[in-house]
Amino acid sequence: MEDYVIEMLHISKSFPGIKANDDITLQLRRGEIHALLGENGAGKSTLMSILFGLYQPDEGVIKKDGKEVRISDPNDATALHIGMVHQHFKLIDVFTVLDNIILGAEDVKLGFVQKKEARRKVRALSEKYGLNVDLDAKVEDISVGMQQRVEILKMLYRDNEVLIFDEPTAVLTPQEITELMQIMRNFTREGKSILFISHKLNEIMEVSDRVTVLQKGRYVGTVNTAETTKEELSRMMVGRPVQLVVQKEEARPGKPVLEVSHLSVMSKLYHREAVKDVSFTVREGEIVCIAGIDGNGQTELVHALTGLERADAGTVTLCGQEITAAPIRKRSKAGMSHIPEDRHKHGLVLDFSLEQNLALQRYYEPRFQQNGFIRFDEVRSYAEQLIRQYDVRSGQGPITRARSMSGGNQQKAIVARELDRDLPLVVAVQPTRGLDVGAIEYIHGQLVAQRDQGKAILLVSLELEEVMNLSDRILVIHSGEIVGEFDPKAVTVEELGLYMAGARKQEAKANG
Repeated sequence: MEDYVIEMLHISKSFPGIKANDDITLQLRRGEIHALLGENGAGKSTLMSILFGLYQPDEGVIKKDGKEVRISDPNDATALHIGMVHQHFKLIDVFTVLDNIILGAEDVKLGFVQKKEARRKVRALSEKYGLNVDLDAKVEDISVGMQQRVEILKMLYRDNEVLIFDEPTAVLTPQEITELMQIMRNFTREGKSILFISHKLNEIMEVSDRVTVLQKGRYVGTVNTAETTKEELSRMMVGRPVQLVVQKEEARPGKPVLEVSHLSVMSKLYHREAVKDVSFTVREGEIVCIAGIDGNGQTELVHALTGLERADAGTVTLCGQEITAAPIRKRSKAGMSHIPEDRHKHGLVLDFSLEQNLALQRYYEPRFQQNGFIRFDEVRSYAEQLIRQYDVRSGQGPITRARSMSGGNQQKAIVARELDRDLPLVVAVQPTRGLDVGAIEYIHGQLVAQRDQGKAILLVSLELEEVMNLSDRILVIHSGEIVGEFDPKAVTVEELGLYMAGARKQEAKANG
């Protein structure tokens, strides 16, 4: 008999307008890394949320160590030593790292929290697993990679033995991903069992023992990782063969669209120069990629280009018009569309409906308003067209609240809205973050199509595979400076990595 630590048998769960899980069975062996793979909206996060007690199944049973259990809320899951790191972290920004780790599991004596003992335990865990964090820093002041370490320490502090990771690498740098993979292997050597949701086939092939594939809420199958291929997993997941390499013709760059000259931007958080004297040009009909390790000035650079932050020096010119100090809508009208890095903070109004979000950038156009009143029938038909074209999946179609959609479908909605505006410049920051291979294939194809129509694309990506596949020119940023310009056909990933890490620098700065 198999030694299963968790069995989810014949689980079904419905929400208004959608059956998220339809008779799914998942069995986790003790001491294994078990990957859960599926398209955006396939039901992966819902299934894991049921195991963690955030949702209750409509049908089916859950067994822990062979005994049937009822998990009514996360406290029940914690009592059963089940922990979860969510795709969007559940941390309180103004609390310290230590306070976030012990929150809800405090050791209290005579009404006082025993922080000294908690600090000792957390320090011991962080040293044991190589999860070093500043326990006294506020969460709002630490990087996303560090925030993920805090979430992992939260699980370990509660002595969890079943660890659920929901898209754990979506916001990490390549180096942080390598570290996380090693940490996960260390956990299983100690007998812990891991459920690992990911869209990244390379990671699944590298770290998992078995893979369970879901498609549109249904169970497709479970395979041993060593006995399958990325292509086979893609086919199981999407239901058809997927092009894992971008197909594109040679670029034919035209006249300059975006010209950035000697741009400098101060970091609000660290009160130092985050972007230092940066100059480059993006032309019609080319994809220029800013590549670098997260935290090297990409965010501040994009914010200065798009109007979310003020530049401290230099100029930004769009289609011949200087926009350095222009408000966001003026930049938009001048020809800039923006797929932002943070879809929740800058991409969507989460409590608006999907159709309202899709019309956000265009509601003031004559098509969508008359005498100051929104034409709701036009908004609805426009939203339905984009939902069909970009395969945005939501329980109630255009009236679905954006907050209730999966992260990948939220991203698809933003990409649909921004690309459909048909503007001369697309600033695309991490455009495929959290998307499955089918959606990545489609969005890469759309970006190439925009390029081929003569649009200028500025891509900012942490995914080296995406950088190498999609770009016509690569600009590497390190410590806020452009340290090299490369042709993706003539450079290796290893060489790029050296420039990204600051080990090398070209003498002449890239000027496009």
